[in-house]
Amino acid sequence: MLVERMPQLEVAVSATTRARREGEVDGREYWFLTEEEFEQRVQAGAFLEWVVYVSGHRYGTLASEIDRIAAEGRVCVLELETEGALAVKRTVPGAVTIFITASLAELERRLQMRATESAGEIDERLDLARHQLEQANEFDHVVLNDDRERAADELADVVRTAIRPSLHAAGTMLRP
Repeated sequence: MLVERMPQLEVAVSATTRARREGEVDGREYWFLTEEEFEQRVQAGAFLEWVVYVSGHRYGTLASEIDRIAAEGRVCVLELETEGALAVKRTVPGAVTIFITASLAELERRLQMRATESAGEIDERLDLARHQLEQANEFDHVVLNDDRERAADELADVVRTAIRPSLHAAGTMLRP
C-alpha cells in the first residue's frame, strides 16, 4: 500500500533459504538460495544484514539489491525483522527505521488465516513478536497497523517527511 501511494519507492527483494511456495517467483517474492549459496554470500560480505528466523531459515538483504534500486534513482524500502532493522540503522548513515506493529491477538488471527505455519510455528512467531515489541522504542517511528488504510496513510506521511530533503539523493534508504 505504501508503494502504491509513493511510486518513487521500491521494496528490496530479500534473499531466503526457505522453499519456494506455489506461485512464487525467484527475484520477485524472494531470492531463493540454498543454504550453501546463502553461506557463500555471507562469507563474501554480500549481505547488508541477515538473520536466522524462528523457522530455522535464513533471510537477508543483499547489498546488490540496494545498489540496484539506488542506480534506478528510486528510494529503497527494506522490510526487515527488528534485529536486521537495528543492524542496518547502526551501519547505514541516514537510514530511517519505522516499527510497524499490531496487537498480538491480531497477529495471531492473521497467522492462522494465512495457514502457512503449524500451531507450534505460530506460537514461536507470537513469542518473537512479544520480544520485538520490547524493541519498538529503538526505532525512529512506530506505526500501529490496526486499520490498513489509516496505517498506510500514517506510514506514507512518515516516509514523505523522511525523504523530502533527499528525494534526489541516490541510495536513500528506509526500512519498516
